Amino acid sequence: MANERERLCKSRVLVVGDIMLDRYWHGSVDRVSPEAPVPVVRMATEETRLGGAGNVARNIVSLGASAVLVGVVGNDDAALQVRHLLEQSGIGDALCSDDSVLTTVKLRINGRAQQLLRVDFEEQPSLNALELMQDRFQRECEHYDALVLSDYGKGGLAFVRRKIARAREVGLPILVDPKGSDYSAYKGATVITPNRQELAQVIGAWADEAELSERVGRLLRDLELQALLLTRSEDGMSLFDREGRVDIPADAREVYDVTGAGDTVIGTLAAMIGAGFTLREALPYANRAGGIVVGKFGTATIDLEELLR
Repeated sequence: MANERERLCKSRVLVVGDIMLDRYWHGSVDRVSPEAPVPVVRMATEETRLGGAGNVARNIVSLGASAVLVGVVGNDDAALQVRHLLEQSGIGDALCSDDSVLTTVKLRINGRAQQLLRVDFEEQPSLNALELMQDRFQRECEHYDALVLSDYGKGGLAFVRRKIARAREVGLPILVDPKGSDYSAYKGATVITPNRQELAQVIGAWADEAELSERVGRLLRDLELQALLLTRSEDGMSLFDREGRVDIPADAREVYDVTGAGDTVIGTLAAMIGAGFTLREALPYANRAGGIVVGKFGTATIDLEELLR
């Protein structure tokens, strides 16, 4: 453990992407509304957590590495809460404010320890704010050991090709949590980390493992990627790289909530790669981290002691 801790404390990761504030309203459910066939939640407690790219950064610092977050927020109360949570977590604040939009918020209403409803508040950042964010990224990126591009499809990860080109210029490993049905914007990244549903949107459904390997191999060549890590829920993970393929079984003890598990996986990979571990060396740590975090509620993190216990 001492070796991992010593190496991780020197790891510096730049996280860029969609910034969100996760709000949770917890209450009890004792009756059904007389107005409509829906449960009535009696509010008891409220909490806020960093979501989206912020949750990736939170997972990185919880392992002892350092992280700086680049993205766009509004000029509102939710943005103030995001900045407060960054300071509280020890994450570097490199956010750009956009007066024309509201900060993205996901409100989850929970009763009897389960999610009953989610309400999303979101708007696309302005072009001006995205250009300011790109300028900040251009200046910042050469001072780090790894880069995470966290794409939630909310518009905060604009100019991806320019970001990847700049990161390659300075020799930065680039880890991408992708979104959408076209991955061409991620061409030249080091590794992308889709789940099964996300990958199927791009390469189509596969009939067997041989067809999966063949299609992923073609995607790696077309996009000039070094690797693709497929997260497969209860079936574990599959890493495809230039040496071949590695399958690793799931390490989940009990699945309680899968929210943010992908953030934990890519955050752990980035922290380890920034610390000098190879992707194959970092893979078991990321798998274990994902297996632990799905046993927790909401967007959660793990620390190094949990990871190595």
